[in-house]
Amino acid sequence: MKKTLITALCIVLSVLSFAQKPQKTKQNFVIGFYNLENLFDIYDDPVKNDQEYLPEGKNKWTQAKYEKKLTNMATVIADMAKNNGRYHTILGVSEIENRLVLEDLVSQPEIADANFQIVHYDSPDRRGVDVALLYKPDQFTYLDSESLPFTFEGSDIDFSDTNTEYFRTRDILMVHGLIAEEHFAFYVMHLPSRIGGKGGNLRSRGAEIAYAHARVMEEKYPGIKIVMMGDMNDDPFDESMVTYLHGRETVAEMSVEDYYNPYLSMIKAGYGSLCYQGTWCIYDQELVNYNLAVAPQGGLKIQPVTKSRGIWYDGVIFKRPYLTTQKGQYKGYPFRTFSNGSFVGGYSDHYPTYIVIGK
Repeated sequence: MKKTLITALCIVLSVLSFAQKPQKTKQNFVIGFYNLENLFDIYDDPVKNDQEYLPEGKNKWTQAKYEKKLTNMATVIADMAKNNGRYHTILGVSEIENRLVLEDLVSQPEIADANFQIVHYDSPDRRGVDVALLYKPDQFTYLDSESLPFTFEGSDIDFSDTNTEYFRTRDILMVHGLIAEEHFAFYVMHLPSRIGGKGGNLRSRGAEIAYAHARVMEEKYPGIKIVMMGDMNDDPFDESMVTYLHGRETVAEMSVEDYYNPYLSMIKAGYGSLCYQGTWCIYDQELVNYNLAVAPQGGLKIQPVTKSRGIWYDGVIFKRPYLTTQKGQYKGYPFRTFSNGSFVGGYSDHYPTYIVIGK
């Protein structure tokens, strides 16, 4: 009975739909994030924990399964482009094994014409997954990038319950460049897991690292516009997002040191990018700094993009029936690659999210 009620709740929340707002600004750019849910190749990498994703491994990860996964991911990216009338200018991704899988992804026929370029660094994550950024070179001029290591020095957060000597996770990626001749910095994160009900202080530390680096960028490039994005493994109202990333629900609440989080109002309204044990969460977020939230006339700024139940929102959770499990125990949940240990040929356990900026 309990499982039935949980599934019903997920179904009700998952079918709440958004109407796309026609874009009336002169220039529009789509900025988004997608957790690709374990996009591994089939080759053994001795320095990565990829044993489950080998042909002889637990998941029997064959070339056919890998190619199906690539096609699925490319199909979603292409579908978002069709929906928006344009490809993403910037697409942050997580749970990718290496650069090879990204090269295979961007060359898929569904999205090859986008000519996505890749920014990726190998990081020390014990699961063997990284974050990365894809960009369209005709819309974004790449200047430089940096992989920010997950360190513990200089933090006042309590890590007494953490073996900091052993702990390893993915680095935070910063990419700096120009859109329409305006300086931008994008931070792509996949903050530490919630497995075992722990890690809140670790996620707060990750947010603290990104925020501190962004403050330096704001000093170095006055007026720079910044987007924090990623699988935060926390909701918009959690401490990591509110206290350490300075996320605010409305632009009116912001100071110049804050970030506007459009997903804070959306989660309060019952929306989610993933469903876990009957609860919709929004771990997949994009937050924008003051310069992007309240840009002067003629500058790029975040735009209202979707309308639901009479309310305009500045964020999008891209849900489609084919991305959602249609029957069985997990009906209403995102349609993932594996279910109960079996390959079901789905997409991801997360829905992609994005914002639109324009002027």
